[in-house]
Amino acid sequence: MFEGAPGRVHYLLTLSRPRFWLYLAGPVVVGVAFGADATSGLFTPLTVGLFAYFLLPANVFLYGVNDVFDADVDAENPKKDDREARWRGDPVAGAAVAAATLLGAGTFVLAPSLAWPYLAGFFLLGFQYSAPPFRFKTTPLADSVSNGLYVLPGAAAYAAVAGAHPPIAALTGAWLWTMGMHTFSAIPDIEPDRAAGIRTTATVLGERRTVAYCLACWLAAAAVFALVDVRFGLLLAAYPAMLLGVRVSGVDVDRAYWWFPVLNTAVGTILTLGGLWRLLYA
Repeated sequence: MFEGAPGRVHYLLTLSRPRFWLYLAGPVVVGVAFGADATSGLFTPLTVGLFAYFLLPANVFLYGVNDVFDADVDAENPKKDDREARWRGDPVAGAAVAAATLLGAGTFVLAPSLAWPYLAGFFLLGFQYSAPPFRFKTTPLADSVSNGLYVLPGAAAYAAVAGAHPPIAALTGAWLWTMGMHTFSAIPDIEPDRAAGIRTTATVLGERRTVAYCLACWLAAAAVFALVDVRFGLLLAAYPAMLLGVRVSGVDVDRAYWWFPVLNTAVGTILTLGGLWRLLYA
């Protein structure tokens, strides 16, 4: 099944979805950039520790739990043939997922209590998205809303560094953004999920109405972010603009889905630079 230690490492890295590592670590960087009140607060044991955990171990936890409870469903999912990995039931992989989960307890030691609700929300939603009894991913709308878990590492980092909760408008706008992101990513899974008897927001709405749902989420996210700063709203408008471009150009959604890590990285980088500019020149 495996080709020794290198094969196991390759499998675990594939399972952790390297293309999506910054989906958790990126919000930490943005949260630190806007939470710090001086450049001395950017690189500390707290900020480096949070970034390190959410870069790799948190992804092993999140996607490992997902793959464990989706083993039967993923048997029909073509994404697992090349870009992702099917759960193999290997005890070493199971131990790695358990270790990544337990390592998450260290984030509570690193961070002040003000950040604990955000950290607890991440682990709770991350587990219950895939695992019983709630298994949010099989409940239409709940699957979309629960994916706000992706912004919680950033909220925790902001709270830990700033000593205050993030602006509610920023948190709400980011949550709406993740709802659109998750539901758009579910479009390529519509047919495999239907074949497996899984009900999601995307399987219920179908591709066309799911695209409209994502557009609504991203427009709302841009509008809410504009309440924090108009420039943030304009930046977030890149998502509905991109979606409209995909529809007008006729590009297949299955293909466009894999462009999103690039767009997310670009938007996150611009946000981070904005936060750093505030520290250096404000």
